Amino acid sequence: MTIIDSLRKQIVPIHPEGYVFIAIFAGVSLVLSWLWSPLGWIGAFLTAWCAYFFRDPPRVTPVQDGLVVSPADGMICSIGQFAPPPELGLGAEPLLRVCVFMNVFDCHVNRAPVTGRISRIAYKPGLFLNADLDKASEDNERNGLVIDAPQGRFGVVQIAGLVARRIVSFVQEGQSLGVGERFGLIRFGSRVDVYLPPGARVLVGLGARAVAGETVLADYSQTEAERHFKVG
Repeated sequence: MTIIDSLRKQIVPIHPEGYVFIAIFAGVSLVLSWLWSPLGWIGAFLTAWCAYFFRDPPRVTPVQDGLVVSPADGMICSIGQFAPPPELGLGAEPLLRVCVFMNVFDCHVNRAPVTGRISRIAYKPGLFLNADLDKASEDNERNGLVIDAPQGRFGVVQIAGLVARRIVSFVQEGQSLGVGERFGLIRFGSRVDVYLPPGARVLVGLGARAVAGETVLADYSQTEAERHFKVG
């Protein structure tokens, strides 16, 4: 292995959506440095953070039938039965929902939790409450996908947060997605909700950390016993 190959493995790719923001941060940093050097150092730190925010590292996704992986990096902030957003067309009956909250230091590239076909994309404008609150699922700006999979119809909802002001989608209705494939991004703090069709066995606990495209949220194959958790 050459030194260049080794360096490439150490450098995390930046998603193209972040290039313009990194350039803006860098430009402002240069102006601040010209005005007063300590401000320039602060700007340099913020520029580095912006590059870190838009990182898009490769992920190793389990492909076993029946598994549902996390669509986002972050903390599992809610697990329970909730009615899905009406614009998804999944009915009014409560479905099992697992929510992943992303803070401003988490990777914000979102990945498909299952393999399937996108039968609906529904955007709804709204507020920008703290995405960690249950109320955010109803009131905040959001973009929802319905993925038709062998296990049923999954709802995946990107929710803007207190700082987030833009939900970016990379996909279209009718498109097929593979599990772990990138489907969108939310800028600067947010949350992703997954609505599961009946039959899922949840394999994560509240407060656990999830990695998009890698952490298994639930299992439909019933190959693994129900998990119990403790905080240590």
